[in-house]
Amino acid sequence: MNWILLIIAGLFEVAFAFCLGKAKESTGNEMYLWYVGFLLALAISMLLLVKATQTLPIGTAYAVWTGIGAVGTVLVGIFVFKEPATFLRMLFLTTLIGSIIGLKVVSH
Repeated sequence: MNWILLIIAGLFEVAFAFCLGKAKESTGNEMYLWYVGFLLALAISMLLLVKATQTLPIGTAYAVWTGIGAVGTVLVGIFVFKEPATFLRMLFLTTLIGSIIGLKVVSH
């Protein structure tokens, strides 16, 4: 169950990065709404991370959480914010995904 919470926490990390990107593109009240979204997603992500680390090893949980956030944020950057999807970017993204899966496999 805590692995599921950790995955959801990582997805909320992607959500707060997405909100930062949208806030950067916005002005006025819309910008502030994106910052509120950022704070909410950040709080939820942290609370779920804390819950997950009650039974998972902290080093593994933190690495997986940041890895999910990194992979998700890169994908959001590519698909939403039209950032480049170069060969090397995709290669390193793939190795990061492999590392996240490896940490899950070797953790008890």
